[in-house]
Amino acid sequence: MKEKITGVILAGGRGQRMGGVDKGLQDLDGRPLVQRVLERLTPQVDVVVINANQNLARYAALGCIVLPDNIPDFAGPLAGLHAALSQATTPLLLTVPCDSPFLPDDLAQRLRAALEAQGAELAVARTGDRVQRAFCLTRRAILPKLEAFLGSGERKVGLWHASLKLAEVAFDDEADGFRNINTPEDLAAARSTR
Repeated sequence: MKEKITGVILAGGRGQRMGGVDKGLQDLDGRPLVQRVLERLTPQVDVVVINANQNLARYAALGCIVLPDNIPDFAGPLAGLHAALSQATTPLLLTVPCDSPFLPDDLAQRLRAALEAQGAELAVARTGDRVQRAFCLTRRAILPKLEAFLGSGERKVGLWHASLKLAEVAFDDEADGFRNINTPEDLAAARSTR
């Protein structure tokens, strides 16, 4: 029997490049970005939670449990992963950012295959020579390692990944699925190409 997966939508940032607004709630053709991510992620996992630090009621209205960071001051994506790992009841967690509404439909399947085949602690997507660090599948059992890493004051995702048995999974065939919407210009471009 396959191990169950909790999908974690990372929406806990400040949205500085988006002008200080909550990125996940920005509208793309009539629906917030986070809703588009939720629709693509839900069929791939057993349960979805949202990591957010503002507008909690609006995120909860999407029908998901909302988990704020346990670490103060918008500590970054690892704080979101930490919050989710601390509450998860499934053996595996898949993280995706709230600003990537085109994520691949087979993301969980391909990351899981690599995690299992390589006996890895974490599987992460890669397109070309770019590691897509926010798109990763990890084992809940790494929580103590993450707590120690964060407790040392570290916040860099790349440094965290380097401390683990890592599997990188090429998604060159679906590179557009990792396009994220960080700025108002990105949002305008996504609207004009739909």
